[in-house]
Amino acid sequence: MARESIRNKVTITEIARQAGVSVPTVSRVVNGRSDVSPETRARIEDLLRHHGYQRKPNAPGDRAALIDLVFNDLDSPWAVEIIRGVEEVAHASGVGTVVSAIHGASGSARQWMTNLRARASDGVILVTSVLEPRLHDELRRLGVPLVVVDPAGSPALDMPTVGATNWAGGMAATEHLLGLGHRRIGFIAGPPRLLCSRARLDGYRAALEGADIAVADALIVPGDFYHSAGFDGCNALLDLEEPPTALFASSDQMALGAIEALRRRGLRVPEDLSVVGFDDLPEVRWSAPPLTTVRQPLADMGKLATRTVLRLALGEEPASPRIELATELVVRASTAPLA
Repeated sequence: MARESIRNKVTITEIARQAGVSVPTVSRVVNGRSDVSPETRARIEDLLRHHGYQRKPNAPGDRAALIDLVFNDLDSPWAVEIIRGVEEVAHASGVGTVVSAIHGASGSARQWMTNLRARASDGVILVTSVLEPRLHDELRRLGVPLVVVDPAGSPALDMPTVGATNWAGGMAATEHLLGLGHRRIGFIAGPPRLLCSRARLDGYRAALEGADIAVADALIVPGDFYHSAGFDGCNALLDLEEPPTALFASSDQMALGAIEALRRRGLRVPEDLSVVGFDDLPEVRWSAPPLTTVRQPLADMGKLATRTVLRLALGEEPASPRIELATELVVRASTAPLA
């Protein structure tokens, strides 16, 4: 009797460790769900029998079919595009999605982790956000798989990531302006903590260097991807003794902010200044003028991140630990040859 009591104390977490799978995968088998490969199911069932694990229907620890989608902030149209891609795949897979914003604050992140434990999420997609190392460790302890979209900083080697070809996009945008005859090209950067921001800046630098044009530090101004940074950055560039004839903003929102700064000064786009953005948000094709930009496949990035986290939740390996989807230059009416 004592031996049977000891055997019944085995936890799902221990079963997952011995089976080499995630906790949600063991929970799926315990709860009789079909979305587990036959080989993995057999391995888990053998361990459950060996340990004498007693299934309890509707137990509090049972895991729902849920994934968490976590942003730093939600006040951006590009977040909506990622959500759209995540929801499409999750809905088709019969999985619910919980969307959260942690606002870059450790207190918010800790509260989110508390909530995640309570709802027993099957996986997490983290978008351009940073979690404290101890929260990452807690996800690993819980066996909850994590996929990062547009990582901030260098991700751990065992952490799958999904991004876009930001360097190539930055280079394509700058080469487009160079091809129109522009030589003084201003650049409004994104948050330096993000790898995607640094890659776009590096692409801008590479294009200039490839054209034997010295990179002028005065033509590079800081930004944060939002309208106000584009507005302020454009004004700073226009105030230079020798202002640029073209501008590459590393997000569409900043490009739109720059266009507003030009409008308030009585300047025209592209007659007085050519402007290129980055993202290809739905709204920019209706801006005045329609914006030349680098298309970033945001919805597809959300879809791929969801497929990856669902594979991990099933105890399967991702198709690739590091995936970058192609960007594409979309030429509209906001750029023109240098007069």
